[in-house]
Amino acid sequence: MFEIRGTAVITGGASGIGRAVAQRLARAGADVWIWDLNAAAADETAEGIRQQGFSAQARVCDVTDFADVAASMDAVKTKAGSIGILINSAGISHVGTVESTADADFERLFRVNVSGTYHTMRAAVPVMASQKRGVILNLASVAASVGLKDRFAYSMTKGAVVSMTLSVAKDYVGQGIRCNCVSPGRVHTPFVDAMLKTNYPGQEAVLFDQLSKTQPLGRMAEPEEIAALVHYLCSDEAAFITGTDYAIDGGLIRLSTS
Repeated sequence: MFEIRGTAVITGGASGIGRAVAQRLARAGADVWIWDLNAAAADETAEGIRQQGFSAQARVCDVTDFADVAASMDAVKTKAGSIGILINSAGISHVGTVESTADADFERLFRVNVSGTYHTMRAAVPVMASQKRGVILNLASVAASVGLKDRFAYSMTKGAVVSMTLSVAKDYVGQGIRCNCVSPGRVHTPFVDAMLKTNYPGQEAVLFDQLSKTQPLGRMAEPEEIAALVHYLCSDEAAFITGTDYAIDGGLIRLSTS
């Protein structure tokens, strides 16, 4: 397993992909900080990591509020002395077309998925630049690259995440900061289960099967598979990689015919 040294901040680290990333980076040697709105889930994840003999802290943080993000970043830096890695995993989804997406839903997705990513990078970059080193890894989506049915607002936000990733990578490449993103296809997480239950009540099993089969490998990814790629990109083994969006999608982008 690639060694990870230093402090890693993981937003949305209490569940799904974020939780899998926190667990994997902790096992690789990182001092992980789990940021999430769900205090109980964040504490449970951090405690589970500590019980395995690794380092983890939990903090409630609302990524839509820059003041909260800045205070949280200062708290991490004060206690840890530095910030080596930022993983932006916090995010929400939405089902709807351009016609059926209400203003409130559009703005809510923008606040969490776009402003949240902007806020954490805005707070972390000065710290990393002063250190002359740092890694930022953003969670985007295949929705940024292909048309997904009924995912208008969600796709918009993930396209923005890819663009922000490339911009930060370009602007700070000379200051020792690497910035990449990964674009998962469909991943089986509580996030997906909740979306199916909310939007397709009584049809969850049928829709789950349909969504799984949209990927040429015929299944959804597991969170741990996404975490493995994130781990590599945050490690020194990937020191020559920046400004790149990595699809991890079971072949959806390149191999799908519909």
